[in-house]
Amino acid sequence: MAAIESVTPTAHRREAAATQYRVRRTPLTWVRGGGLSTLVFLLPMLFVFGAFSWYPIVRTAIMSVQHTNLVQPATYVGLDNFSRVIHDPLLPTAVKNTAYFALLALIFGYPIPLIAAVMMSEARRFRGVYSVLAYLPVVIPPVVAVLLWKTFYDASSTGVFNTILGWVHLGPYPWLLSSQWAMPSLVLESTWANAGGTVIIYLAALTGVNRELYEAASVDGASLWQKIWRITLPQLRGVLLVTMILQIIGTAQVFLEPYLFTSGGPANSTLTVLLLIYDYAFGNSLGGDYGSATALSLMLAVFLALFSWAYLRATRSWSTR
Repeated sequence: MAAIESVTPTAHRREAAATQYRVRRTPLTWVRGGGLSTLVFLLPMLFVFGAFSWYPIVRTAIMSVQHTNLVQPATYVGLDNFSRVIHDPLLPTAVKNTAYFALLALIFGYPIPLIAAVMMSEARRFRGVYSVLAYLPVVIPPVVAVLLWKTFYDASSTGVFNTILGWVHLGPYPWLLSSQWAMPSLVLESTWANAGGTVIIYLAALTGVNRELYEAASVDGASLWQKIWRITLPQLRGVLLVTMILQIIGTAQVFLEPYLFTSGGPANSTLTVLLLIYDYAFGNSLGGDYGSATALSLMLAVFLALFSWAYLRATRSWSTR
């Protein structure tokens, strides 16, 4: 009984303190606590974020149910834009090409930064030089890089790549002029241009791996491959899952390479979803079909959001092991 009586006042005091705390949460106390000054500091960021992020999203949703070319008055058409996009015979081609680009980038472009980062982390000398060389393509403006590689892909026997391959009696290859070779050529340039940023991320993550694990593995006679498979990859599991979803989202929105290299050709073999959106909006000099363009943009955004949600839920247990 004494124990209950000793506990009861404590419980009463806690309830009184909680009640007093709830009473204090008034607009006046919020202002006195610095809430107004915090809001003033946040207003510029909220304005910029709303003007350049939320307003375009809301405007896209509105335009997707309108027929407009931004010149004549817009008219409400409901879901006709979505129906027009779905029944466009070029949409399956664009989706297939985008998926093909993403698959090639995942097979060839995803492991390269990891391999390069592991090799650079094992280097005893000139590690900084290797990091600079790996990141250098990221610094080059994308348009300049594409135009440079376009000269490399010259299909004649005097082209840069064909000349190099001719030294070992290979080629010449048509590269961008062939429906078979065009998409792998775009993936090769895209991997070269974007791998440097991922290499830096992996190098930063590798610094967090406990070096004592490598030393213990060396004592046990583990090879380099065993160290990578048993120590490095498990330690980088969370980073690898994040970079994979980022790469999938990035490749699903590929536009620059097919636009500057081939404009979707030859024979629509490099036509991607974003390039199709661009054609809807700007393909007609007299005024594009912005309703269909925003409808397809909204469909792509919803697909990527649902895919990201499903991916994160499916890999949640893997990233926390």
